[in-house]
Amino acid sequence: MKEKLYDKFLFNFIARDAANAAAVMEAGSGYVIPGIVSDNYDSIDAATKKVIELKTITDMVSIGLGGGGKTANCRKVLDIAVASDPGHINQPFETAAYTKGFLDGKGTRKQLANALIQPTGEIGKIRLANSGSIIKVEQFIDIAASLGIESIKMMPIKGNQHLDELIYLTKVAAAKGIRGVEPAGGIDASNIKDIVMGVMAIDIEFFMPHIFGSTIDKITGETIPSKVNEIMEIMEGL
Repeated sequence: MKEKLYDKFLFNFIARDAANAAAVMEAGSGYVIPGIVSDNYDSIDAATKKVIELKTITDMVSIGLGGGGKTANCRKVLDIAVASDPGHINQPFETAAYTKGFLDGKGTRKQLANALIQPTGEIGKIRLANSGSIIKVEQFIDIAASLGIESIKMMPIKGNQHLDELIYLTKVAAAKGIRGVEPAGGIDASNIKDIVMGVMAIDIEFFMPHIFGSTIDKITGETIPSKVNEIMEIMEGL
């Protein structure tokens, strides 16, 4: 895992190409894992080539599901990962452990596969993204830890709308040995301070917000370095 801000925080931004990745990482003071989302690409080959291109800039690239956490893309993400050795992949909870085991069995370097869940609107409960089942956080984390899942992704948190649920999840995950938590959905410069301050005192290895829509140029598809820098200035001023 990369060096982290305050020994805790990393940030995931989309990168259109290697040049965009380099600019975003510079704007993010290096605390950035650039990535792609699978549904931006028509083929496994095209996505694989893009990951390999981004790896000329950084040793870890994130492959997202896309489509707002579309769980049906889990196999596509896996196929891209097999061909490109990215380092970080997004999966629904139901396939995360299988995906990690499958990739480890292929002899690639160890991949960090997160497990996607959704907030419910009720502190202490989460919804499985695939089945829609609602489970108590403690029960869910016990299952995740027993399966060797290292990171939990909560999406969509809708900015700070589900912040109390996210904080509770992070506390339980940290207490039970989960390495990281990754929130996504509606995160921008207006709410990033509330989000990170909510978990600042929690002793967890990493906390990585995924910040996409608010930082992406809708015409070019590039992440805007100045938007990244705006977020980083807020972070570095805490």
